[in-house]
Parts: sequence; C-alpha cells; structure tokens
Amino acid sequence: MSYPPDPNNPYGQQPPQQPGYGYPQQPPAAPGYGYPQAPAPGYGVPQQGYGYPQQGYPGVPPYAGWGSRVLAYIIDYLIVGIPAGILYGIGGAQAAGSISCSTSASGVSHCTSSGSGSGSIFVLLGALVALVGWLILLYRLGTTGQTPGKSAMGIRVARESDGQNIGFGMAIVRFLCHIVDGFCCIGYLWPLWDEKKQTFADKIMSTVVVRTK
Repeated sequence: MSYPPDPNNPYGQQPPQQPGYGYPQQPPAAPGYGYPQAPAPGYGVPQQGYGYPQQGYPGVPPYAGWGSRVLAYIIDYLIVGIPAGILYGIGGAQAAGSISCSTSASGVSHCTSSGSGSGSIFVLLGALVALVGWLILLYRLGTTGQTPGKSAMGIRVARESDGQNIGFGMAIVRFLCHIVDGFCCIGYLWPLWDEKKQTFADKIMSTVVVRTK
C-alpha cells in the first residue's frame, strides 16, 4: 500500500526512525568496556607481611650484636657482684678464723667453732645485697629497657611487636627464662647465628635487644 508524497518532504526521504522502534537496541557499554581495567586497591598485590619475612615493629633499629650483650652482662654482674662478693669474703674469713682444730692422742682430729655468728651475718648481707641489686637492675630493664651495662654498650631490650618496654614483672620472668639458655650454654650462643640475634629467653618472651646508638 502506497501513500501520497508528503509536500514537506519532496524528495521522498524516510523520516529517521525513533530509537528503539523496530530495531534491536544495543546495551550501553559498561564503563571501560574493551579496555584493561585497573585492579581494585590491594587486589592482586601482595599485602605487607604475606609471603615476606617479618621485621618486627616498624622502624626497628639494628639488632644488638652478641659481643655487646656479653659485655653489658659483665658490667651488670660486676656492679652487683663486687659488693656482694666483699661481704661474702668477710663472712667466710670470720667463719674460718673462728674454727679451731685439735688432734687427740689417737690421731683423731676434732674441730670446733668459737665464732659468735658474725661471719654468717656477713654472708646473709652479701646475699641480700645481691638480691636487691638484681631487682634494681631488673626494674630498670623493665621500665627503661636498659641496665647500667646495656646503657654503657648502647643497647636496650624491647618488645618485638611494638618496641615498647616490657615492664618490671616481665623482666623478672625473662631473667628466669635464662635458665633455659644455660643448658650447655646453647641459648646464650644462639644470637651468634640467629636472624634476630635472640636467645631462647628472648624467643619465649618475644623480646629483642636492639642498638640505641
């Protein structure tokens, strides 16, 4: 069936079809369709700590060497041991001087002590000085991370997770954990080849010894 020509369209051109009328519609292209998409933040990128060795708390200083740790312990030991040793020596000398021995006619030796107990008092004082001295050192270690020996060597004890001080109580527990290091001295020698230069006590308590200068 034909229609008369439109006087407003003398050339017989068909009016443009309205979008969607009689023609299949193309779905709008998705943003970026046909182009490589940027990965979502973090997607496909290894996260920090996954598959990588942990380095402790952020900005951890270099770990203290085995030699500096040994020298720091010697300094602390002398600070406590010298006064305690002097008292032990006085007490031992007095105890030895108060002992007298005699030999009977049958050749049997018999020893008696004439001391007043002052030697024992000095020995007890030496033990008290040693106990108080180590408690003071452990208090400083827990609250500041340093003893006089560690301060002299420029090292400190810190929590491995965040670098904070471990506290007085944990310092005592760490000191007791050194018993494990004492078996054949393996634990004390372990920092020579350990990556974080830790003793067994450090690993148990999750502590590290780092340099401060």
